[in-house]
Amino acid sequence: MATNRLSNNQLSVIALANEYCQVIELAASVEPKQFIDRMVRLLPRIYISVTDLSSEQLSEPEYALDAIHLDEAYYNQVRGNIATLLGEDDTYLETFHEDMKYSDSPIAASVSEGLADIFQVMYDFVEDVKNSDLEQQLEYFDQLREDFSTFWGQTLCNVMRPLNELSNKDYSDEDEF
Repeated sequence: MATNRLSNNQLSVIALANEYCQVIELAASVEPKQFIDRMVRLLPRIYISVTDLSSEQLSEPEYALDAIHLDEAYYNQVRGNIATLLGEDDTYLETFHEDMKYSDSPIAASVSEGLADIFQVMYDFVEDVKNSDLEQQLEYFDQLREDFSTFWGQTLCNVMRPLNELSNKDYSDEDEF
């Protein structure tokens, strides 16, 4: 059923994507516990909202959906800020890595890289949707949902595990932060 406006869930996805980007961009200016708590509350909401998106696509996309707005330097800055904020807590053992089925040793992953990968998707999505007409926006939502299924949804789930663990950590005794 075609509509001439975005659904409440689509508007929610835009708001959550924007909020996620803001939290990530401010990571260098908050305490680790505050950042972790925000991520633990925000990521599940993003997961639910994106999985609830229904496809509005009726034909082949008319617009280029692979525009990249986030440059590599900014990506690396964001990733570095999160890695610095989390310190030694940035690294965790990944059990769902594709290479894990071929390995006897654990595979290390980083929270900062996972969050930066999601940031890139969210940042580009917000930039795409911001100045687009409704038809383009619907295509961007379809692309977001498809990319979620094939790439960043698993990243979101993987990074939730160490963030959940860290949310219960007591940071009050640590001098590094």
